[in-house]
Amino acid sequence: MGLRFGTDGIRGVANAELGAELVMALGRAAARALPNKCFLVGRDTRRSGPLLQAALSAGMASEGADVVDLGVLPTPGVAWLSAQRQCPAAVVSASHNLFADNGIKLFAAGGLKLPDATEAAVEDELDRVLASAGPVSRPPVGHGVGSLWAEPDPGQGYVDHLVGVLEGRDLSGMRVVVDCANGAASVVAPQVLERLGAEVVAIANAPDGANINDGCGSTHPESLAAEVVARGAQLGLALDGDADRLLAVDHTGALTTGDELLSLFASDLADRGNLAGNTVVVTVMTNLGFRLAMAERGITVHETQVGDRYVLEALDRNGLTLGGEQSGHIVFRQLATTGDGVLTGVLLLDLVRRSGATLAELARRSMQRLPQVLHNVAAPNPAEAVAVPAVQAEVTAVEAELGERGRVLLRASGTQPVVRVMGEA
Repeated sequence: MGLRFGTDGIRGVANAELGAELVMALGRAAARALPNKCFLVGRDTRRSGPLLQAALSAGMASEGADVVDLGVLPTPGVAWLSAQRQCPAAVVSASHNLFADNGIKLFAAGGLKLPDATEAAVEDELDRVLASAGPVSRPPVGHGVGSLWAEPDPGQGYVDHLVGVLEGRDLSGMRVVVDCANGAASVVAPQVLERLGAEVVAIANAPDGANINDGCGSTHPESLAAEVVARGAQLGLALDGDADRLLAVDHTGALTTGDELLSLFASDLADRGNLAGNTVVVTVMTNLGFRLAMAERGITVHETQVGDRYVLEALDRNGLTLGGEQSGHIVFRQLATTGDGVLTGVLLLDLVRRSGATLAELARRSMQRLPQVLHNVAAPNPAEAVAVPAVQAEVTAVEAELGERGRVLLRASGTQPVVRVMGEA
């Protein structure tokens, strides 16, 4: 039995659950299930990144695919290049996890995360690779072997794209603190904001291979909040290790969650007649206060299971343009194929500037966040734990007591051995 895809790719402890041999086999499986002459591969700043990237690339090349090494680049940057070049891609990253973990995210040609059926095909090929002493079919030799090469400055086009989304507007006069999580956007994020004219204070932008997400980034916004207040900045942006999500803090240091950001963007787009279908896509984790706020504004809410790829699938299936998650994965479908933290930050700064109000004022008006408690419970087999009859009975009893005033949600994590428990009322 090989690795299995979770909510956001495959993850494990690098060089243990996720060893070089296994990742090389995954590279072979991906090349078989996503047949293409060329793959793009990028990574975040983890110490194990070059090791696993080399293994993944070697597996792809052994099946005859050429592999372009993009080096350190945000996940949405890799996805953007995949869309531009119409070839599949992979990112070696464990997102917001600490540095000892790593993972693999795969994108189909066009920059879209793999649908369930394609993930299953990759898993099946991986099982076949691992079960055989050698290749199932004769391996390519000579000119059939794939080549590997590094592309110089692959992020420049992505940076130009992000600068261009404001269509000539800029951010001059705005002071912003950006927490890069010592991750993949440590160079890209400050560069984009500076080119747009903002006064930028960058923190956690000195990755050393081990400090990614360590007391910084979107999972630890405390230091960002303190820096925003100390610098007198309008707001702060908190990215995660691979920069596909964003949270923000206002000038007082108060946190603005993904729900509040999505509420702001949905309302702004609707007011300007740019919210397709007058509908926004969210997941089951989204705060009830968001749903109430959208109802007041006449905006329809479409709900999916957790995972930004499910948000994206709903957007494309219904011809919609905006969706996201409480964690800060926000998808602007006309501009991106996945959640993009730097893009979200640029658009947030633009929204604040156009409004003439502070982020604190905008967030306060956008929605009333209802009390919500999230707790992780360790479980070796999360899906089995959630399905235990006694657990289900207890959830039913609590929800009966809450009635329409609240809810309980149990979810087996797709990235960690835990059950995520949420209570809201």
